[in-house]
Amino acid sequence: MRLRTGAVLAVLTAGLVVSAIAGLALGPVRIAPDRVLDIVVGGLSGNRPTGAFASIVWDVRMPRILLGAVVGAGLAVAGTVLQALVRNQLADPFLLGASFGASAGAVLVIVFGTAAAGFGMGVPLAAFVGSMAALVAVYAMARRGGTMTTGRLILAGVAVQYILSAFTSLVLVLAARPDQIRSVLFWTLGGLGGARWDELALPTVSLLVGGVLLLTLARPLDLLLTGEEGAHTLGLDTGRFRAAVFLLTSLVIGVLVACSGAIGFVGLMVPHAARMVVGAGHRALLPVAALGGAVFLILADLIARTAAAPEEIPVGVVTALVGGPFFLWMLRRSSRTEGVTG
Repeated sequence: MRLRTGAVLAVLTAGLVVSAIAGLALGPVRIAPDRVLDIVVGGLSGNRPTGAFASIVWDVRMPRILLGAVVGAGLAVAGTVLQALVRNQLADPFLLGASFGASAGAVLVIVFGTAAAGFGMGVPLAAFVGSMAALVAVYAMARRGGTMTTGRLILAGVAVQYILSAFTSLVLVLAARPDQIRSVLFWTLGGLGGARWDELALPTVSLLVGGVLLLTLARPLDLLLTGEEGAHTLGLDTGRFRAAVFLLTSLVIGVLVACSGAIGFVGLMVPHAARMVVGAGHRALLPVAALGGAVFLILADLIARTAAAPEEIPVGVVTALVGGPFFLWMLRRSSRTEGVTG
């Protein structure tokens, strides 16, 4: 299994490099891959080339590629952890309302920023609060009666999504300035077009710290897969552990959504695909999901900005077009074994 996991990680790393080069080379302005490599190597060595191509690669596309990799990896890791916490492979930051909650909190600060600033709330903090509130609400509704089923989880997530979507629409109506309306639309559809070098530090640190902490919790996450009684027998305080990991996961989701808007289905599809390759053990599953999420979102963003060039499609639309049918397929599979009405 270790050899298999190592091979998968090596393939995904190579895929990440190839997808990054493709993302830097392709777009409304196409640049030869060898020229891209010269610009990147020169920039990393401190001898950055000048000219239009260098500016496009280094100032426009490179921050976008890096943000896509960070957000994709973070959403995939968050989805993997949420699926373990609720013991359901249909769990996802988007489907459970976490992304909608983060977007709603961020939009509230964008539109009513003056009032929010008086309480010391920035966009990332508001996104975190919204993400945490949405996750707690869905979890509480889905676990009513002490049990949790696929149907109840999905219905709770859909209900929270509708409420938060209606709230965001209300804020959109109240937004008086055109720049605010554009910002709200960005949060609801997701996008990487606003990526800048000076905004990469926070999501990168959030992913690295959160990812390392979650990786150290791989064994307790594995214990959750045995069920409540099995985890208790093996010495895990499931209540406290779930609360702590929910808090950590919400923090990661909130920061990422604060930078990219609500991008759905990455945390659903990638963990499921990774689990099919390396199994359910989180020590191998988490890094594989992180690399897979990074590759997937970079490629999705590449499609988003080239499919209708020079117009750009929000990357959340691309991931939804892929993730919607995937979700229906998974829902059909789960309904055969447990039903969705319980």
